[in-house]
Amino acid sequence: MPDDAHIGARLRTIRKRRGLSQRDLAAASDVSLSLIRKLEQGEIADTRMETAHHLAVALRVPTSSLLERDDEEPADETAEEWRPLRAAVQIAASRTGEAPTVDGVRALLPEVREAYFGNHLAELTGLLAPLLRDADALGDSVEARDVRSHLLQITGSVLTQARQYSAAETALRRALDDAPDRLRAAGIIATWSWLLVRQGKLAASRELATKWADDVEPRVSRAMPEELAAWGWLLMQASAANLRDNRRGEADDTMRLAKSVAVMLGRELPRGTERLTTWGPTTVRYKACERHIVVDEPDKVLRAVKPKQPGPAATRGPSGLAVSTEYHRHRLDVAKAHTMMRQYGQAVDVLTGVNESAPEWLAHQRYARDILGDVVKRRRTLTPEMRTLADAVGLPL
Repeated sequence: MPDDAHIGARLRTIRKRRGLSQRDLAAASDVSLSLIRKLEQGEIADTRMETAHHLAVALRVPTSSLLERDDEEPADETAEEWRPLRAAVQIAASRTGEAPTVDGVRALLPEVREAYFGNHLAELTGLLAPLLRDADALGDSVEARDVRSHLLQITGSVLTQARQYSAAETALRRALDDAPDRLRAAGIIATWSWLLVRQGKLAASRELATKWADDVEPRVSRAMPEELAAWGWLLMQASAANLRDNRRGEADDTMRLAKSVAVMLGRELPRGTERLTTWGPTTVRYKACERHIVVDEPDKVLRAVKPKQPGPAATRGPSGLAVSTEYHRHRLDVAKAHTMMRQYGQAVDVLTGVNESAPEWLAHQRYARDILGDVVKRRRTLTPEMRTLADAVGLPL
């Protein structure tokens, strides 16, 4: 790898151009001097996006100028458990035996969606791998492309969660190619924008979401709810990429517009037959809390949390709709806010609730491991709840 390819070399170059010592940068960014030294010396090849963002803010540069890779741990593109799903996406297979039908493949979609929304990833992988093979054999009729596009979008989302990024991109590219209309295409682009953020490709994520938001912007006076939802999600994805890339003004503008779209709708839409996410004022509030975490305003997150949150293993969120992945992610932001405020017991309580509601989903969240790691560092002994969580999220011993 060339010397200027890793984050430490870029960090050192920009720091020197700013006339800062390593100690100066540590003080300005609230990143430890030890970590800055290790990054610049190449002892650590990459770091969390949260850390890169703090450094970029202190240096007054876009985060993407430091970080062009995942904010999670390096993706294991050879993980055995995901091999069948990767192969189903990336390798064309010859078929023998009875030919599948569109109706037969479509009949299994409700089971796939139930496993996806229930965060049963192991079950979902077992369903998707053979079903994608069948979908590939359906040909290029409008009906075949429709069902195949939907399956590939779900697959792209699952592979992104599992950090199988190359296969995820292939799935989403294929899903977009088969998309039957602009609404499905917009949903696929929202997922793709999220994939790019997970990879640290913030500029690419911002540009993709912004372009598509401009393209699908409806005439508001005539807009159907699903059109508003597609537009709103793209605006939120553009805002998220802008914020992480230290473009606060653009992030504020796009988020303000997304909030306006939610107000126009006036209610929370459940996950639809096409859309994989909720949309409405509640979802926008979740994303507003995420923004407060990124810009170090944990007190605002905790003030925004409704007093009556569902308890462990709840099946309904504050909006009365079925608990969604957006809600679980929001609860991680609440746990993070508690740790930032040194309220470690409350953070553990929140994580315990998420683990009881969505254990398979939580097991794949590096964010949860980071939050629990912060708690464990500050404890001499661990409670039984902390030990259970450490096992659940795979916290290294």
